[in-house]
Amino acid sequence: MRSQTGKVTDADSDRYRQDFPCLQQEAHGKPLVYLDSAATSQKPRAVIDALSRFYETSYSNVHRGAHMLSERATEAYEGARSRVAQFIGAADSREIVFVRGATEAINLVAASYGRVNFGPGDEILLTEMEHHSNIVPWQLVAEQTGAVIKVVPISDDGELMMDRFDELLGERTKMVAVGHVSNALGTINPLKAIIEKAHAQGARVLVDGCQAAPRVPVDVTELGCDFYVFSGHKLYGPSGIGVLYGRQELLEAMPPYQGGGEMIQRVTFDHTTYAKVPQKFEAGTPNIAGPVGLHAAIDYVDGIGLEAIFEHERDLLAYATDAIRELPGVHLIGTAPEKAGILSFVLEGIHPHDIGTILDNQGIAVRTGHHCAQPVMDRFQVPATTRASFGLYNTRADVDAFIQGLQEVQDILG
Repeated sequence: MRSQTGKVTDADSDRYRQDFPCLQQEAHGKPLVYLDSAATSQKPRAVIDALSRFYETSYSNVHRGAHMLSERATEAYEGARSRVAQFIGAADSREIVFVRGATEAINLVAASYGRVNFGPGDEILLTEMEHHSNIVPWQLVAEQTGAVIKVVPISDDGELMMDRFDELLGERTKMVAVGHVSNALGTINPLKAIIEKAHAQGARVLVDGCQAAPRVPVDVTELGCDFYVFSGHKLYGPSGIGVLYGRQELLEAMPPYQGGGEMIQRVTFDHTTYAKVPQKFEAGTPNIAGPVGLHAAIDYVDGIGLEAIFEHERDLLAYATDAIRELPGVHLIGTAPEKAGILSFVLEGIHPHDIGTILDNQGIAVRTGHHCAQPVMDRFQVPATTRASFGLYNTRADVDAFIQGLQEVQDILG
């Protein structure tokens, strides 16, 4: 249900919180304050119920049966594909490939597109703020093809250095792989400019949208990107389901990523012909229920409004940033002007893991470590950070509890 004001207020978030069964509990005898949505979001009752109904009434394998249950399952599965296409502005549902997660989606593009289109001396342009899942697959394909990886640096406030991007982008650039929103810093990258510049050089662009899809309206047609990936579990949906968007002409030209059932038209021992996209990339029995849960999650966030969610998280980020700066010995990691609701920091003399443990004892869940972004940690010369990340169910009261928890951390550890 949308707020009457068109914004998500603290009162709205208190109400939405009631939709999330996992949040209706205590942690170590304290009310649970969940500030780890960048790692994974909690699931609303609407998603849990959709999954239960599907398993109770409609579960069967898809595309392969003539009986009622198979028809129901196929209708739900393909209906979810159409819903995802609508959600991100894809021109056709055939441009949506269901995978296990964003990691598999990037590996699919790197292995299928990269092995065919990259050669010795070709360049893959990454950024210093990428998640490991948008680094390692490109390293693997570079080793296999002789391509070279180049890296766009980031500034002290965590912004992409676009002047260096312009210098590194060139005729040999075949792929630009960039996060929409940094999971470690919260930085929102200027995608439109990146994509236009890359295309002017004849390069393709893959966007890691894991942190953007739950909080930033996405229109892949307007952006003009070639590939866009995200995971269901960060979008208030189930784990084990992810999305690869690819422009149809690119997907059609790419060879299969895996072989097996479902992705074929005809198999003989002499020759196999492959199914059309997207089935060509969905070998084997898929996570049949995953898209059903993802469909319900998209309906849920659309019912609130991504713009409203984004502004609510930004409000919490500003409130938390102002409050944490009042604490002694705090160093914020990532202070770009354009940020999503992710707050990373270090406290002088206190290891992030100790911070996380003490906060957990107070019922406050945050993330500590390198956040699968070790190059970011290297850039800022820290071994790890503490990260608080916000969701639609968080309020300023959660931020107050978090700040009080950090004060206790400093009282205990000095």
